[in-house]
Amino acid sequence: MAKYFDVHPENPQRRTISSVADSIRSGALVAYPTDSCYALGCQLGSRDGIGRIRSIRDLDDRHHFTLVCENFAQLGRFVQVDNDVFRAIKAATPGSYTFILPATKEVPRQLMHPKKKTVGVRIPDHAVVQALLAELGEPILSSTLLLPDEDEPLTQGWEIKERLDHVVDVVVDSGDCGTEPTTVIDFSGGEPEIIRRGAGDPTRFE
Repeated sequence: MAKYFDVHPENPQRRTISSVADSIRSGALVAYPTDSCYALGCQLGSRDGIGRIRSIRDLDDRHHFTLVCENFAQLGRFVQVDNDVFRAIKAATPGSYTFILPATKEVPRQLMHPKKKTVGVRIPDHAVVQALLAELGEPILSSTLLLPDEDEPLTQGWEIKERLDHVVDVVVDSGDCGTEPTTVIDFSGGEPEIIRRGAGDPTRFE
């Protein structure tokens, strides 16, 4: 049975955030809110967590997992960014974007796209996630909480608790955060390629 935490969306309770961070460090799989729908997340190097996310979402090995980062300094440890890409991403973060970039050696091999050696990264504009990332001191390995054969992600914490009670360990509820996933921009070829149009304004990359 999953632990359930009700967290204020703008002023998250410090003790609660600390408890959630401790759970992630201990190997928990967490359902948590972002600035563009809920996500499933676990500790960066957790093979068990990766396997459980793949199972829940029915994902193959070509799926790009996302490293949800606190800030640009943290993001820069895990992906290769040249000056032009740096400026483009810096101007759009924090926000509802995921960027696909070549991974550095800091990224566990099982997270990379098997052929491209790329990984997704993002910096969310959401107080709860930012507090959690600050407490953790490292990215959260994440994937949108979109269940197989469903058109939209789950948006209510109580519904996530009800439906995923026996497959996740923690549910963080800070209210509705929308159904639109991030806009995905692939920079792995040098020039921006819009892979998915979502919550972030894609026109700046067209």
